[in-house]
Amino acid sequence: MQPPTGFVVWLSSSKHSLVNKKRLSYTCVRQSLCFWLGHSVVPSLVYPSTWGNRKARVSCTVGSSSHQKEQQLYPHRLLKNYGGLGGKYDTRQYPAKSLCSHCGLCDTRFIHYVKDSCAFLNQHISELEYTVHGKSRALEIEDQLYFGVHLTMLAARRKQPLPGAQWSGIVTSIATRLLETGKVQGIVCVKNDETDRFKPKPILATTPEEIYASRVNKPTLSPNLSVLDTVEASGFTRIGVIGVGCQVEALRSVQSKLGLEKLYVLGTPCVDNVTRKGLDKFLRTTSSSPDTVVHYEFMQDFRVHFKHDDRVVGGSGKQWTETVPFFGLKTNQLKDIFAPSCLSCFDYVNSLADLVVGYMGAPFGWQWIVVRNNIGKEMLDLVSSQIETMPLSSSGNRFQAVQNSIPAYEKGMTLPMWIAQLLGVVIDKLGPKGLEYARFSIDSHFTRNYLYMKRKFPNILQRHVPEYARRIIEQYKLPQQ
Repeated sequence: MQPPTGFVVWLSSSKHSLVNKKRLSYTCVRQSLCFWLGHSVVPSLVYPSTWGNRKARVSCTVGSSSHQKEQQLYPHRLLKNYGGLGGKYDTRQYPAKSLCSHCGLCDTRFIHYVKDSCAFLNQHISELEYTVHGKSRALEIEDQLYFGVHLTMLAARRKQPLPGAQWSGIVTSIATRLLETGKVQGIVCVKNDETDRFKPKPILATTPEEIYASRVNKPTLSPNLSVLDTVEASGFTRIGVIGVGCQVEALRSVQSKLGLEKLYVLGTPCVDNVTRKGLDKFLRTTSSSPDTVVHYEFMQDFRVHFKHDDRVVGGSGKQWTETVPFFGLKTNQLKDIFAPSCLSCFDYVNSLADLVVGYMGAPFGWQWIVVRNNIGKEMLDLVSSQIETMPLSSSGNRFQAVQNSIPAYEKGMTLPMWIAQLLGVVIDKLGPKGLEYARFSIDSHFTRNYLYMKRKFPNILQRHVPEYARRIIEQYKLPQQ
């Protein structure tokens, strides 16, 4: 009988370990050991066993130098037919456990790199800033301390807002132009699931129609990176990705493994995402008509803006906006709805995207644009004829408002609605505006998240909180207990 010329590798989904599963000749064993030792994995000579449905079979021929070189460069490709960790968003199945933000990385073969890529296992924004932008933020410059590396910041809005857009439609417009101009072959974005308007469904969009169908922010945790296997299988070499901070940090960490010629990353600021169950609780606790809400946002006027459309409940198409002051939120009932990953995040401003489009930092009715590098400038230039712009401004003083908000949140204070409405009007007139409002929002969330980490995850606090966040937090007096 001829000795086998290849070997078969099996993946155990419970331990994420690769195990050799075939009788091998001495030569094959020796060559296999040399190959696998390069990946810190030693093959075991075992006989067939049942591993359940989540097993991936990979056949390869030992001795092919080009094949071995590819495996050394892209070891995740050995995990063929990898179907994720069970398909359910059970945080106990994921390496980051309760801190998992469900970015989608671990639902792909790129789980091979999760230890170094996950924002909650290996926070390394400063190092990645240098890789992506060519430099890390200068901590002595306030705008970089708060908003990260950037070439410029400005306010913008579409001259003619897109129908159905959450605000004016700048993100949708840029993604569409990237595709129409041939700069990319596909865009990773998120549409709504057909059965649930708030359930995210990541796709690799290849038509303007698919991009348009993905407009509007999704308020729940979204596995955007779950389509990375699809991206790799497509053979596309130029893609765009729309994502939030934790997704972008993981994406940047594996970018060199995607085999791309060009990657455009269009980011949005992100804070306080919730699970689908948590979203239901928030809507029913806060909105007067939770069943008709189509999207919402915490805005610069210190109010939550809910947009309603009664067509979601079979109505005639009536649309309206509802506002609720921040100070009227039932904090004592809502402190448990936010995802632990969001309560542990210190990348509100999406530091690693090429271009960031949000709202904080801009006047009400405008969008805040942060151009981080030349790729970001290239993207913004695509829609220069469709938008109007203006310089950013800054006024007011955030410090006392932030300091007062710390114990208020800790105690879960909730004001009667009439007082909350009155306070909202006063603060909207006299409180921080423009970039000072953006700093207020960052300070408020960083101090809250630091206290959460200190209580819940003290063992990883020191390595998880980046230096720029520490400097911001040190401006305030935090509770000792």
